[in-house]
Amino acid sequence: MSHYMLKRTAIPYPRLLAVALFLGVLFAIFELAGWRDHFSRQFLHDQFLENRVSGVLIFVLLFSLGNLIQIPGWIFLAAAVLALGRVWGGVVTYIAASTSCALTFLSIRLVGGDALRQLKSRLALRLFEQLDTHPIRSVVFLRILFQTVPALNYALAMSGIGFREYMIGTLLGMPLPIALYCLFFDFLASLLER
Repeated sequence: MSHYMLKRTAIPYPRLLAVALFLGVLFAIFELAGWRDHFSRQFLHDQFLENRVSGVLIFVLLFSLGNLIQIPGWIFLAAAVLALGRVWGGVVTYIAASTSCALTFLSIRLVGGDALRQLKSRLALRLFEQLDTHPIRSVVFLRILFQTVPALNYALAMSGIGFREYMIGTLLGMPLPIALYCLFFDFLASLLER
């Protein structure tokens, strides 16, 4: 058996392992440094109230980093809606979510390339065929269903889809779920004020 064969069987998917390691290290850094405390709804809400401009910039940055380390997007949306109202909260969340998806795609693609294309199962091949045939439509559909779920961002980044198609699908697919969440959180806020 050649040295190359031993190397391939030792680590079957090195790029997937690199992505897992990258995300694990990033998560550990945030956890050990105590930065995860900044991802609370209250902290984000307070940032908006202190200064709208710097609050928005902090919000976009934290949303982008939070998406990489598995912080649910609804925390950010709830903070934005409660601090800025449903319209401006929705607009700011749309900008932050789009930025977050772009950052996640670029960083995971840099580390993982198109690693998921190495999977040869029938299901994976069918999914890739659908994604290759209708990339924008597929991303729109996935965004409506799953919004900014980090696992979806990772999978799309390593699927081989082009950045342009990914972003067009993301930008078109996010408004509907964000609008629905805005209405929901605004309704909850009005109930709590009674």
